[in-house]
Amino acid sequence: MLDIKYIRENPEFVKKAVADRHDDAPIDKILELDAQRRQKVGELDSLRQQRKAVSKEREKAQETGRKLRTDIQNLEEDVRRLDSQLEELLLDVPNTPQPDVPIGVDDNDNVVRRTWGEPRTFDFEPAPHWQLGEDLDIIDFGRGVKISGTRFYVLKGLGARLQRALIAFMLDLHTTQHGYREVYPPYMVKRDCMVGSAQLPRLDENIYRDVEDDLWLVGTAEIPVTNLHRDEILAKEDLPIHYVSYTACFRREKMSAGRDTRGIKRGHQFDKVELYKFVEPDTSADELEKLTADAEDVCRKLDLPYRVRELCTGDLGFHSMKSYDIDVWAPGCKEWLEVSSCSNCGDFQARRANIRYRPAPDARPQFVHTLNGSGLALPRVMIAVMENYQLPDGTIAVPEVLQDFVKARLIGK
Repeated sequence: MLDIKYIRENPEFVKKAVADRHDDAPIDKILELDAQRRQKVGELDSLRQQRKAVSKEREKAQETGRKLRTDIQNLEEDVRRLDSQLEELLLDVPNTPQPDVPIGVDDNDNVVRRTWGEPRTFDFEPAPHWQLGEDLDIIDFGRGVKISGTRFYVLKGLGARLQRALIAFMLDLHTTQHGYREVYPPYMVKRDCMVGSAQLPRLDENIYRDVEDDLWLVGTAEIPVTNLHRDEILAKEDLPIHYVSYTACFRREKMSAGRDTRGIKRGHQFDKVELYKFVEPDTSADELEKLTADAEDVCRKLDLPYRVRELCTGDLGFHSMKSYDIDVWAPGCKEWLEVSSCSNCGDFQARRANIRYRPAPDARPQFVHTLNGSGLALPRVMIAVMENYQLPDGTIAVPEVLQDFVKARLIGK
């Protein structure tokens, strides 16, 4: 959430930032409500001062006091109503992009910042993962649909073990070499957590929910991990905090209807290893570069060719002020697949979740900055491994770093 004072003092900048994101957040309406609220608060403060003065002369002020009490109650109700309206509108205002973020409309305007590795060449026509998976009997699409419907599948045998191996490998890498602390959070969270991480109210149509208990299935571990420190004041020496978390993730994928209907690229349930940081504000830019490098290291150790793209203003996530996407090459699908989006959210989530730190023992608390990124997301890493490591006979070689986890060198027929 943006600070209303910041919007008030920089209205044209915020309007331009919203326009650059091709968003329609009602900044003028917010400013109008803010002005009304400040006027009511001014009147309320004045009446409270009068009441204090009157209370000192009780014998001649009973009637005046009763009227002041009524007027104060009415103004307090007006302020509560305006506060509620303002909060509702502010929750729908996206984060402002950093000044160095490329201006653009959509993903076609994203900028490739670097690449690593060369796409593999084959002396045969590489097959897509859905063909490999069915031929090797490690992915069962028909039974997934039978059990749960479209965009579900079943991993079997070494297919299930390969995915489990990837998760374990990534968690071990981030905890033993990159300095993250592993946490295993719930897959269901309260509404306040969804608001704090900026999923609500914007993304409600894409989220699965238990209506009776008002619990929401997470679409990413970012949601519960953001809220680990909700309503807390951290000490300076506590920062930075680096977490890594594995969760299953659940998304309705309504916005992608009709896209990527073959294979396992886009499903309603998938697994992901998430990186998350709570940091001091003046370090967040550097921390984004480090977080992105940690995600890239997974690709390098798996020997998967990848590229890093900086997102333009029109493609930024709602809560991000700067983001990098990491895409790996899938030769069977013949496309780049996004396996991570690494973002600096500034104090946007911290304001919503009320996460602060005290820069010094006697200092006033300030909001922390939060960062997140996949480290990495399944099943697209599965796709890239299967398609890049396929052999002419239709079998799949297991990457060297995964062999101890999979307990095999080859996924064969």
